[in-house]
Order: sequence, then structure tokens, then C-alpha cells
Amino acid sequence: MAKSENIKWHHSKVTKEQRRILNQHKSAVVWFTGLSGSGKSTISVELEKELYNRGVRTFRLDGDNIRYGLNKNLGFSPADRKENIRRIGEVSKLMVEAGLFTLSAFISPYREDRDEIRELLDEDEFIEVFVNASLETCESRDPKGLYKKVRAGEMKGFTGIDAPYEAPVAPEITVNTDIQSIEASVQTILSYLITKGYLK
Repeated sequence: MAKSENIKWHHSKVTKEQRRILNQHKSAVVWFTGLSGSGKSTISVELEKELYNRGVRTFRLDGDNIRYGLNKNLGFSPADRKENIRRIGEVSKLMVEAGLFTLSAFISPYREDRDEIRELLDEDEFIEVFVNASLETCESRDPKGLYKKVRAGEMKGFTGIDAPYEAPVAPEITVNTDIQSIEASVQTILSYLITKGYLK
């Protein structure tokens, strides 16, 4: 990929801190990672509703939604997966700069890619949520019918089956949707955000 040349950063006269003061809350990325069918998108939708009800300004980025526009030119090869997550990391950072809570729900199978996004942000601005569910549970849910296609030999390179998924080593939050309901998972995340001072 060609690199941009002859560019210079143009600074704003409104800072991230000023935007946070205006919004009356901190900003951060809540990054949901887990297998397809683990509950990432569902939990992020419900968390967004709860934050909205608390007067928190949010924006939700979802794996499938992003591929309709920003990343519609990317496939699912390892290189494309990496570029997909790199772009989302940069967008998430912009959202944090704007003073928003950004809810990013992506399989994001590679630990290195998630760590690179963490490095983009200031300390405490990246909150990794491991949405942990067994492959058996995810396959039994199969919300998009993808596991069925994989088992029928109609798809290759599917995360968790014939492509790797690297679980987080030390996520800020883990929810186990094998045993936790969506509501309980949302409350686990909210409790963390309140305890750590992100929310009042």
C-alpha cells in the first residue's frame, strides 16, 4: 500500500479533554472480541442503549456493518482481516478524540492486531471485552448460518474452525455467554465502567 507524502498534521483548537467536559463523561473504546455467534454484536447493542439512557454519547461499530461501506473492498484473507481491524482501530481512535464511547464489535482474531489498537490510544482508553463462548455454543446459535456452510464445505478460512482465533491473555473484562445472559453481560460491563470511573 502506497504511503501518503507531503502531508502535515493540522491541529484543532478544541481538545479531546474539552469535548469530554462538554459531554460530561470520559471517552474510550470498548472493544468486543470473540468467535462468531458469541454475542458481541448483541451485547454491544444492549450496552449502547443502556449508555444512551444514562446520557452517554456513543457510537457503535460492528463488523458486518463496516463491511457495507468503509471496508467493502476487503475480503477475509489474513492480510484483509488485519487491514480491516487496522482501519477500525483508526476510526475508533477518532471517535475517542471526539469524546465518544465507541463500542467496537469485531471477531478480531489476532491478538497482535488488538494490541496495536491499544497502542494507538492513551492509557485506559482501550477496554478489551472478551465475549467468551465455546465453539459448540456458537455453532448451536449460528445466527447467520455460517457454521452450517463451513461444515458443508461451502466456506473456508472460518475463524475458530479452519482459521485461528487468539483469545485475549488479560482482557479488562470477560463475559461468558455460555452461562451469562445478555442482561448479565451488560451489567458486568457497566459495573466495570462505573468502578473504574468511566461513568458516574
